[in-house]
Amino acid sequence: MLTTAAATLLALSTVVPATGADDLDEPAPPTRVEVVTVNGSGCPAGTANVSTGTTSFEVDYRAFYAQAGGGADAVDSRRNCQLGVRVSLPPGYTYGLSRMTYDGFTHLEAGARALHRVDFHFQGSSSGKTLEFPYSGPMNDEWRSTYRPTPGEVVYSPCGDDRNLNINAELRVDLGTSDRAKRSLILAESSRGTVRAKYDLVTKRC
Repeated sequence: MLTTAAATLLALSTVVPATGADDLDEPAPPTRVEVVTVNGSGCPAGTANVSTGTTSFEVDYRAFYAQAGGGADAVDSRRNCQLGVRVSLPPGYTYGLSRMTYDGFTHLEAGARALHRVDFHFQGSSSGKTLEFPYSGPMNDEWRSTYRPTPGEVVYSPCGDDRNLNINAELRVDLGTSDRAKRSLILAESSRGTVRAKYDLVTKRC
């Protein structure tokens, strides 16, 4: 369990290689994945479990939610969680995010809106992407946000440098035209008991 914002969870992983004519018979390079920072209003110390697998890393949240109305504090309408990920590769390789999946639940009154937003970029680089997943009330159901770029759309880290992958996820609730006395919320939690967030990485030669 992550107990401090700077806790490091480390695993030796084999990241899935990008497929191409020259890569079909080439084994994935030895890879080291470290989640070096986890912090934000949506993941205070001790409320997020991070694990790494052979092709991905996962985050299980226990306090990542946003809510508005029904007496909720104004600061609760927007929460975020920042991840810093270090991927070490042999010289001549680069990596990118090939898939992201979040599971959650939302209750939105008629007229209310919620937003799940994810920004990611490589440290010291303008290369990155902003993803937005909007939800509108009335809604009382689970949700899933998925990003799965085509091979040509994957954003790779700059070659020749070890750059951390910085990820900032946000949950927001806007009451809109809904009844202010009634609460609307969105949370990164699923009744299916699945991992709340999963990230898959892909590698290729520079």
